[in-house]
Amino acid sequence: MAPPQVSELIVRYLERLGIDTIFGMPGAHILPVYDSLYDSKIQSVLAKHEQGAAFMAGGYARASGKIGACITTAGPGATNLVTGIANAYADKLPVLVITGEAPTYIFGKGGLQESSGEGGSIDQNELFKGITKYHKIVERTDYLANVLNRVTQILLSPNSGPVLLSFPFNVQKEMVDDAILDTIKTAPASCSPRDHSKPIAQLTKLLLEAKSPVLVAGYGCIRSGGQALVSELSESLNVPVITSLKGKGVISEQSGLSLGSLGVTSYSPAYRYIAEESDLVVFLGAGFNERTSYLWDKKLLTNKKIAQVDINEDQLEKVFKADIAINGDIKDVLSGVLKNLKTCRPLRKNHEKVRRYLQDVEKQPADNDYAVFKSRFPLVERFFAKLEACLPEGTWVFDDNIIFAQNFYNVSTGNRYFPNTGVSSLGHAIPAAIGARFAEEKSTWAILGDGGFQMCCMEIMTAVNYGIPLNIVLFNNSTMGLIRKNQTQQYNKRFINCDFINPDYAYLAKSFGMQYRHVASEFDLEALFTNDDLHKAINLIEIPLDKDAFPNYISKR
Repeated sequence: MAPPQVSELIVRYLERLGIDTIFGMPGAHILPVYDSLYDSKIQSVLAKHEQGAAFMAGGYARASGKIGACITTAGPGATNLVTGIANAYADKLPVLVITGEAPTYIFGKGGLQESSGEGGSIDQNELFKGITKYHKIVERTDYLANVLNRVTQILLSPNSGPVLLSFPFNVQKEMVDDAILDTIKTAPASCSPRDHSKPIAQLTKLLLEAKSPVLVAGYGCIRSGGQALVSELSESLNVPVITSLKGKGVISEQSGLSLGSLGVTSYSPAYRYIAEESDLVVFLGAGFNERTSYLWDKKLLTNKKIAQVDINEDQLEKVFKADIAINGDIKDVLSGVLKNLKTCRPLRKNHEKVRRYLQDVEKQPADNDYAVFKSRFPLVERFFAKLEACLPEGTWVFDDNIIFAQNFYNVSTGNRYFPNTGVSSLGHAIPAAIGARFAEEKSTWAILGDGGFQMCCMEIMTAVNYGIPLNIVLFNNSTMGLIRKNQTQQYNKRFINCDFINPDYAYLAKSFGMQYRHVASEFDLEALFTNDDLHKAINLIEIPLDKDAFPNYISKR
């Protein structure tokens, strides 16, 4: 049997990594790899724009926990990936990027779409240097095994991120020894587990001694699969749980021990409880970023003890000094704490404080920020209540808007909420949701405003082309809402480049071949959840909003 070309070896490598779907757009410089994909079981998905392909790969990785992949040609194919790959980098998502490149023999001569960096051409390596864990233009095959092993190590690491490999056109067509694949270690590297018994004992002691401890659970709890252990620890001691935005759903937000999520766009009692009641804050896989920390408000962590558990060593004590900082897997650490607690039968903490704070939310005066917020968006609140009540366990929600879901949508442990974090790029929700839906058949929703919608709406045709069911919720206020809010409150209503004219979305939906529902009343909302197919159809759901109705944040309640 003849040895394979590099292009075929790349596809076999993707298969060994367990990649079953790759998102992208072909071009002349990457066609050898596409030709090898023709005979592969890997599904190649044609996006409408390379940025959409990158967001799809990130959505796939985020929802499934597996490696996402995207593929493009050289030049503009690669440059169009930048925002989506930056988003994956910020979210530490394992995304493998394959790009083509001009042939090596024309490097530096002004080849069409060349990105080698030679002779004044675009330098693709420099372009992706700050947004990938590893990037390489593979100009020769003699070190290909080393490159692929390095890529594999990063993609399978607990602290992963995107990697990019670019293959010149002529290198893709070179013959290569397929024994290279046998040198690739596609199993996660095994390492000797650290002995965390001493810090776990110290953390247990802090929890037992504290009068009002609180757990701050982040996305790290979800990535580790430690949600059940967080709930068990919370319930065993009557310790309330507060989440980061990305951590919504670590414990059920219907629980009497859930105080909602922290953040400048949150109206939950979380901030007040930490600042006024807690004497111990335990961060579990939660970064104390600008949004979560209320712009790093010192009052949150003053005069209390702090413990932090994170598998990413770079996160430990990045913002604050901790009394205990444990670099370890959250599941392992919490298992150790729970084991210690079972041997000492501790007294449970006073639950009345938590109950009182939750009741206070409902007793606020009518001019309170949260009451005003609810009064401005009653239909939106009802929509999320119906979403919570009517949809099955296992629902996925990708959300560009954030503030409505953060306050109106109670996420259960059986559902997943994917806020637009990362670099917070508008237009993320639709392609990310499409990518996730390729990973698994779930009831999937994309929620975004009309500004973001017009940045990505052509990717709906990707869902249409492949028959991917999807529910798109479009908040229509004919403005860039956050910009208009800021220009109202900070710039004396000197509106510039925030308002725009929308298309007729009923006609747009019809032209795309999807279902449309205009929701302007309770009656429309009831009809949506009663009559429409929200599981097997592609739906565009338009909800009109007043362009001058703004949420009032920062709120610390």
